[in-house]
Parts: sequence; C-alpha cells; structure tokens
Amino acid sequence: MSAASEGRGDTRHHVVIIGCGFGGLFAARALRREEVRVTIIDRTNHHLFQPLLYQVATGILSEGQIAPAIRDVLRRHRSVRVVLGEVEHIDLDEKSVHVDEFGKPMTIRYDSLIVAGGATTSYFGHDDFRHAASGMKSLDDALALRGEIFGAFELAEAEPDAAARQRLMTFVVVGGGPTGVEMAGQLKELSRRALRRNYRRINPQDARVVLVEGTDRLLGSMGARVSRLTAHKLTRMGVEISLDTMVSDMDDEGVEITTSDGDKQRIPAATKIWAAGTRASALGGLLADGAHADLDKAGRVKVAPDCSLPGYPEVFVVGDLMALDDLPGVAEVAMQSGAHAAHTIVRRIKGKEPKGFRYRDLGTLAAISRFTAVARIGPVQVGGLIGWLLWLVVHITFLTGFKNRFGALTRWAVSFVGRGRYERALTGRWVAHGGRHSEPA
Repeated sequence: MSAASEGRGDTRHHVVIIGCGFGGLFAARALRREEVRVTIIDRTNHHLFQPLLYQVATGILSEGQIAPAIRDVLRRHRSVRVVLGEVEHIDLDEKSVHVDEFGKPMTIRYDSLIVAGGATTSYFGHDDFRHAASGMKSLDDALALRGEIFGAFELAEAEPDAAARQRLMTFVVVGGGPTGVEMAGQLKELSRRALRRNYRRINPQDARVVLVEGTDRLLGSMGARVSRLTAHKLTRMGVEISLDTMVSDMDDEGVEITTSDGDKQRIPAATKIWAAGTRASALGGLLADGAHADLDKAGRVKVAPDCSLPGYPEVFVVGDLMALDDLPGVAEVAMQSGAHAAHTIVRRIKGKEPKGFRYRDLGTLAAISRFTAVARIGPVQVGGLIGWLLWLVVHITFLTGFKNRFGALTRWAVSFVGRGRYERALTGRWVAHGGRHSEPA
C-alpha cells in the first residue's frame, strides 16, 4: 500500500511533518496523545543531535549516539508513519506533498503540514570553497571530517618532508560561533592529550589549530565577558585566533586570509573546517514558489506570528527554516516552534483560537575543553567548571533515549577524565587509496 492511499477510511486529521530534526521530532511528540494521524517525511532515517557533531568528528562519540533511528525513537507512537524519501514538490492548493521514495513517485495529502527542513552550510557566495572545506551540518559531514582529522596524523607520520608534514598537521577552523569554538578546542585536546605517545616520527602536540572569525570577538551573541573568557582559554591551549579576518581564498593546499586592514596571509593546511554560517534548506524555495512567500537573505521563510505560512493557515514553518522576530537558528527555537505548531493544530481542531509563538530563551552554551565551558543564561554569563556542568546537564537532557545518554556519559568519562577516543577507525578503502576517500564500489 502506498502512502498516498494509506489512511483511506481513517477520518482523523492528517498531519504531515517534513523533517525529523528538533522541530519535527518535538512536533510529533506533542501530537502523541491527540486524535490525529501523523506522517513524517525525511531524507535520512535518523534524528540528528547536531550540537554534538563535532564530537563525532573528533572521535569522542559514535554516530549512533547522536543519530538514533527515527523509527526507533517514535516506536511507541502508534499513529505515526515514517517515510524515507526526498520531497520534490509541495502543492499548497491541493494540500499534497510529492515525494521521491527510492525512485518511486508518491503523493501524500495532508490536512495540516509542518515543514521543519532545517538548514545547510552557507559559504557566503563562495561555493567553490565547498570542495576544500568540510561543513558541520550532517552526519556525512562529521564522518568525512573524522577521516580527514585522524587521517592527517597518519599521513604526517609517513611524510618525510618537514613542510609537507606541518601542512598535514595544520587545521583551520572558519567561524567563531559555538561550533567553531568547540571544534577548535577539541582539536587541541586531541593533539595534546588523546594522541600522546601514539606516534614515533611525529609529535601530535606540534599540530597547529587556527580559528578564523570575521567579527571582532568570538561567540558574539553570548556577551563580552564570555567572549573574553573563551579567547583567553583557547589561547592558553595553543589555538591561534584571528579576529576581524575573512577567508579570501581556499584550495586543497591551504587558506588565504585577509585582515580588516587588508593584510593577506597564506596558511598551508590540509584540513579546513567551515563553521561560519548556515542557509535554510531548499524547502524554503519550494514554499516561496508555491505561496509567493517572502524569504530573508538566508533563505528562511517569513511566517505569521503563529509560525504559519501567510495565506495558508494549515501550513507551518518551524526551526531553522522560519524567519520570525530575528530568532536565532538554534536547537531550542526549533524545539519550541515545532511543539507550538503541533499545539496550534490541536487548538484549531478543537475550535479554539490559535496563539502567537513566544520564544523562551533558555540560554546558550559552548564547551571549550574538558571541564571548561561558557554559558549565557539571560543576563548571567559564566565560565569554567560551572559552565561545563551546565553544558553536561543540558546535553544529557536532550540526547534521545536512555542508551544514548548512558553511552555518551561513558564516552565523556573516558575522553575527559582519561585520554581515550574510541572512534578512530580508518577504513581499508581509505588506506588503499593513499589517504583519499573513494566512491563505494
């Protein structure tokens, strides 16, 4: 039975959710006990805890611990069906979503639609940088980057030329937000602690980590005090910080950076990590074409105060895909807006007036190194061990499932108290192709 015909005879209100990130998952959870039928459409089979992608990339956590299967997460939601496919078209007038499911076209009709497509990496108009710098938005990004990072040390161990060896052991992180700061800190932790005494021809502590930020401070949205604490800690760890600096060119061999004074510098580096910006997924364009909706400069859809699409009150856009009141593209916005959309649908079914979306800012956190993090909660800015404990509690709370929480705690104990990194395997294909990933046979 196709998804197009499934549900015939079922008179319950049909809610279709596109995307099962934080927005989609929290919408589905909010509908669990309601008399509705739910269909989730996603191009992957997992719910991704994006804030911890950098820990997969640096070998602390496995991919399964931050990316549980959607079907398993929602196994107790008996009214939920999961469709693994690519959304090709949204017909707003016909109230239908056209999906490519493993090469087979299918049409799924809805009574209400929640679009939670998330965001992708933005290279700010320099799409030619994409082949040279890894993004940090998907599981594929993190796994590819993990191979690059650990492979760089293996290649350096085998490299006789000193200059080439230093290029292999140089890592450039572009973007001084939470992702960039956490990645830079973990790269230094990895080289200083986890890889000690692992090699005979190189000293991993010689690895160079450069953090490039286009504004005048790190973690700009978290306040001046947090920014100073972060810069001080990273500098003490050995991270080179370049503020007011833009990437002007990039290729496989390295990065060219330009300061606000116009000074240029070439940094030979094998591994480049792009953590500088995001752009809404292509679903925003599909909605804009069908509804003539307005998009902001990041491709996000401008929505009504209740997160609905103007002119289409049965369609909601949530999370990183919506533009509303200059809200940031963070997980907490996605969680709250997804749940709000679900509650609004239920209110309308029951004949009640919908309410506008009100975001509750619960703060922002960033881990710098083991036992050190920074946090901004309202007007309060803290750092050090207190910040790290807050970071630990928040991330354990939002990890999905007991097994993932227990597993993450175990890995963090090994990595932070000790020096171990479980996830360091390089495949035989990687070795066979001289350190280059090949397409599967």
